[in-house]
Amino acid sequence: MDRTAANYTFTWIHQIAEIPKAAWDPLAQPLTSPFFEWDWLHNLESSGSATGKAGWMPCHLTVWRDRTLVAAAPLYLKGHSYGEFVFDHQFADLSERLGISYYPKLLGMSPFTPAEGYRFLIAPDEDEAELLGVMVAEIDHFCDRNQISSCHFLYVDPSWQSRLQESGFSPWRHHNYIWHNDSYGSFDDYLKAFNANQRRNIKRERKAMAKAGLTLKTLTGDEIPRALFPLMYRFYENTCDKFGWWGSKYLTKRFFEQLHSTYRHRVLFVAAYPESAGEDKGHPLGMSFCLTKGDRLYGRYWGSHDEINCLHFNVCYYSPIEWAIDHNIQIFDPGAGGRHKKRRGFPATPNVSLHRFYPSRLRKIILPYLQQVNEMEEQEVAAINEELPFAHQP
Repeated sequence: MDRTAANYTFTWIHQIAEIPKAAWDPLAQPLTSPFFEWDWLHNLESSGSATGKAGWMPCHLTVWRDRTLVAAAPLYLKGHSYGEFVFDHQFADLSERLGISYYPKLLGMSPFTPAEGYRFLIAPDEDEAELLGVMVAEIDHFCDRNQISSCHFLYVDPSWQSRLQESGFSPWRHHNYIWHNDSYGSFDDYLKAFNANQRRNIKRERKAMAKAGLTLKTLTGDEIPRALFPLMYRFYENTCDKFGWWGSKYLTKRFFEQLHSTYRHRVLFVAAYPESAGEDKGHPLGMSFCLTKGDRLYGRYWGSHDEINCLHFNVCYYSPIEWAIDHNIQIFDPGAGGRHKKRRGFPATPNVSLHRFYPSRLRKIILPYLQQVNEMEEQEVAAINEELPFAHQP
C-alpha cells in the first residue's frame, strides 16, 4: 500500500525483489555492515530462509521522491522471537498475561545476524534527520493501522542510536565479544598482548593442527571453489544438529549455494585440509564461514566432519585474526555467544537494541525494567573485562 506525506511516497514491500538492486545498493553499500546489501537480503528471501512461512515476513519500508528511492528500512513482521539473539520472550509472556497480542511484532535487523550496524538506509545527499522523522512516523502509523503492539531495532549502529532515542525508542543494552586490532603488525604481536599463561595456551592450541595432520587455508572471493558452498551448508547443518532443538538451523542449503554466484566477493572461508591430501587438497575436514567488508570481519558459522581437538579455535578465531591483521581489519565480530571468546582476546563490547511498545500497560511495566537491566549489563561487561588474560589491562 502506498501513502504520501511530506513530499514523500511510502511503499511497504513484501519481497526485496520488488526493488531493483541498482536502486537499493547505493543506499546500503556506504554502510560498514555487509548484511543490508541487496544480494544478501535477496538471498535470504529467495532461498526460503527468511520468509513468512519461517516466521520472517519481509515488510520493508521504502521511501520515494517521484520515482527515486531515497530511503529504506529493512523490516520483518515476526510471528515468534527466534533467530534474533535478543531474547524478549519474557515480554511476550507478559503481554499475553495482560491480554495483549505480542505477535506479530515489527522487527528491524538482518535476519539471523547478531551483528551491530542496523539503521535506516538513506541516500547520502538527502536530509537524514528529516527522513528519519517521517519514517518513524510512518512506522507508527503502520503499527497503529495494523494493531501491532511493538517495534524493535536490533544491533543498531551506535552513531544512529541517539537519534532514535530522541524519537521515543527505549534502549536495551547487551554485549558481544569483539576483537579490536590494537595496531598489531603480526600474529606474534597479538600473542604478546596476553599474559604468559594464556600465550602458552594459544601456542599449544595452534600446534594442535599440525599434530592432527591438518593444514589451514584461507580462501576469499574467486579463490573459493563452488563445491565449498554446499559443503559449508553440511558443516553448518551438522553443527546445528548437535544442539538439537536449540541448534538454530535457520538457513537453507539453497542459501549457501546461491552465495557463490551472488556474494562470494564478501565471503571468507577458513578450511582445514588433511596434509596427506597433497597438492589437490581434496575436501576440507572442517571449515568456518566469515564475511568481510572494508575494515570489518564477521564470523558466521562453522562445522567439521569429526571432533578434532582445537579445530574450532583455529578456524573460527586464530586464522581469521591472522588474516585480519594481514589485511588491516580493525574489528572482528566472531558471532553470537561463547564467553570462552574472552580467553582469546575478545573483550565484552556493548551493543544496543531499541524498542517501542505501543500499549501503555506494556510501557509502564517494561521501561522501568529495562532501566534496571541496563545498569546490571554495564556491571556485567565491566566484570567480564576485568578477567581478560592480557598482560596489561586495556
